[in-house]
Amino acid sequence: MTDARDSAGPNSDTPVRHAPGAPCWVSLMVHGPDATEDFYGALFGWEFQPGPQQLGPYVRALLDGREVAGIGRLPSDRHLPIAWTPYFASEDVDLTAETVRSRGGTIGVGPLDAADAGRLAIGSDPSGAVFGIWQSAAHLGTAVAGVPGTPAWNELLTFESAGVAKFYRTVFGFEEEPVVSADFDYVSLHLGGEPVAGIHGLGHALPRDRGPHWVTYFQVADVDDALDHLDHLGGQVLKPVHDTAHGRVAQVSDPEGARFALVQRPR
Repeated sequence: MTDARDSAGPNSDTPVRHAPGAPCWVSLMVHGPDATEDFYGALFGWEFQPGPQQLGPYVRALLDGREVAGIGRLPSDRHLPIAWTPYFASEDVDLTAETVRSRGGTIGVGPLDAADAGRLAIGSDPSGAVFGIWQSAAHLGTAVAGVPGTPAWNELLTFESAGVAKFYRTVFGFEEEPVVSADFDYVSLHLGGEPVAGIHGLGHALPRDRGPHWVTYFQVADVDDALDHLDHLGGQVLKPVHDTAHGRVAQVSDPEGARFALVQRPR
């Protein structure tokens, strides 16, 4: 994990349009959205309001009245993993979807309109990791960052970083900054000189039951308190809290098995 800066800060009253390629939203599709809302509402202090219903029942999570994430019911005819999915901003989702296909990725959903909110597609990279593409209209995406309860970072866990990084660079225009290390395969993806996401190559250490996948980090005020709360809510700790240069981090999952991370920024 590395630092990331979003276009919407904690003191921003007006949501800012995300630059093309920037992570702009995270969404979770589950079998039991009501129970999932209860879990994340209690964990992060989110409230919920109805969102576009093009893919079935869907709500937007709000923090102090500002949108931070989405939760929907997994359609019975869609073979999608129960996982937090990052969406990357696009000025033309149809063109971006064509680029995904031409570079060895696939598009499983869309492109389609989400009422007046915008236009979306859900695809996967050549290694199989699922991500979304969002062309904003009325809904610009995540409206607040840098405070507890908001997405702080998105990181792709995959077999190796170089080939997949080239795919994302071509599709979204990222610049790459590899970590130079003999035993650590990591590439930071940048836009305008700022880090926005990361790719971590794990080789054979990648979980066989999960395959390549994106992980969303959510900021918390105190990771130890959050882990205690998560345990009581029915979540699971996958990797105990550990200190990093970017804060205290723990890998966890919700009651339906969706994996995510908690991060407490250094004070």
